[in-house]
Amino acid sequence: MDRSIGFLMGVTYRKLSNLLLQRLRNYDITPEQWSVLHRIYEQEGTIQKDLALRSGKDKPTTTRILDTLEAKGLIKKQPDASDRRSTLIFMSVKGSRLIAETVSIEQQVIKDATAGISDEEHNLLIDLLLRIGDTISGISDQQHE
Repeated sequence: MDRSIGFLMGVTYRKLSNLLLQRLRNYDITPEQWSVLHRIYEQEGTIQKDLALRSGKDKPTTTRILDTLEAKGLIKKQPDASDRRSTLIFMSVKGSRLIAETVSIEQQVIKDATAGISDEEHNLLIDLLLRIGDTISGISDQQHE
């Protein structure tokens, strides 16, 4: 297990997530909620299906997170006038303020976590993770055909 990519990625993800959780504690938001809120911030008015895809989450998880964000007053949902089956997601003023106050916290967590690697290694790591993700998606897509 000490050399298993899946195991090591899982352990590292949990460590990063816990560090971000600790640093976001005063904002009453989890890293999972924060990442979805940040995706909304990046592209307001997105539909829930696209948001789930861009967040790397399944539909039920995305629905649960959006319901929580809405209950906290961080987002607003609106029916899509052109497709009644779709819901558009927008930031509230409170949500925008929270992202503005916390984006530097997330950036500092990444900076702290990658302090021991060079910029070149950091970029290589990002490229490798993206390639692994794309490979897994391709395998998954083939299995669903």
